[in-house]
Amino acid sequence: MLNGMGNIAYLWASALFILSLRGLGHPATARRGNVYGVTGMLLAVLATLLTAQGAALQIVLVASCIGAGVGALLARRVQMTQMPQLVAVLHSFVGLAAVLIGFTNFSTPAAQLGGAELIVHGAEIYLGIFIGALTFAGSIVAFLKLQGTVSGKPLVLPGRHLLNLFVLAICLALGYGFLTAASSEHGIRALLAMTVLAALLGVHLVMAIGGADMPVVVSMLNSYSGWAAAATGFMLSNDLLIMTGALVGSSGAILSYIMCRAMNRSFVSVILGGFGATSTESASDIGGQVVSTTVEEVGTILRDAAEVIIVPGYGMAVAQAQATISEITRQLKGHGVWVRFGIHPVAGRLPGHMNVLLAEAKVPYEIVLEMDEINDDFANTDVVLVVGANDIVNPGALEDPGSPIAGMPVLEV
Repeated sequence: MLNGMGNIAYLWASALFILSLRGLGHPATARRGNVYGVTGMLLAVLATLLTAQGAALQIVLVASCIGAGVGALLARRVQMTQMPQLVAVLHSFVGLAAVLIGFTNFSTPAAQLGGAELIVHGAEIYLGIFIGALTFAGSIVAFLKLQGTVSGKPLVLPGRHLLNLFVLAICLALGYGFLTAASSEHGIRALLAMTVLAALLGVHLVMAIGGADMPVVVSMLNSYSGWAAAATGFMLSNDLLIMTGALVGSSGAILSYIMCRAMNRSFVSVILGGFGATSTESASDIGGQVVSTTVEEVGTILRDAAEVIIVPGYGMAVAQAQATISEITRQLKGHGVWVRFGIHPVAGRLPGHMNVLLAEAKVPYEIVLEMDEINDDFANTDVVLVVGANDIVNPGALEDPGSPIAGMPVLEV
């Protein structure tokens, strides 16, 4: 009976997760989507506690309390500018969990399984550990790059793509050896060797990706963590984990693809560490003229304008200037000025970073527009105020074929 109630709770939690994803698709409904997600997760945890018994229940309760305490502490202390690093760390937790659960499943005798079922279960364990180890190691490197501990410059090893293919081939061979192992001793050796290789592959893949592409990397690691969770669900025969992992994995992959299109990057190139990419350097001279001004002059120009577009970048996030920008917006609207915001898909270091910052500063959702919605309006706008942005407004992307960001769509300020 308890298992039946737990499965019903898991079903409701799955529905809430789907509603959560739908709500997070737009800033106006994002808060509601967050509530759905939190409610679904709370329901899933309670259902797990309901089905746990004896000593297992005590262990789960202790682990839940520790995890909730750490999560609450991080949520209170982490700054918005550090959210990308936090997300990368959370992805590493999912990967590590998949690895640990995989080894636990391997060490637990599956006496009720035999023949094809045993091979399928072994494949689930092997794939879950492979994805988990790759996600864990790659997420740690992504965290270090975002934190600035490791240089954002790509690590380009000679023949790196052949090296990656070679490691994959060895992992496949080890997988065959694992599934056909005559004893658990041979199986654990193959599993440990694959885990080390998968972790090294994750490190190499992320190290070969430049700092400018890190938003895509974080998004793709989100997808990897989803597939790791799905693999864990298959290992544990847990329908909720399978469904949730599939939701996260597929949505993360779609988001990564959308971001690559916004940056004019090849999706395959970024994910495989620059596979097939060519390095170019701009040979053009710096042109134009810098005209200095003062705060008072800028204030006068903004107040006298009929229409203003504000373009925020990651510099605004670092300066924590969103509240000041919100106040400027409020005062300009009080003077009858039409104010809107133009948001580039990769303006921050995480998808939706700028939207969240502006929402936090009480900027109305309806005046925050995406690049495709506002790009045609710049030519007829009196003033464009660019705050802490560089590459997302750089005309070299459109005019200089030798530019490192050539072909990347930009806000045409």
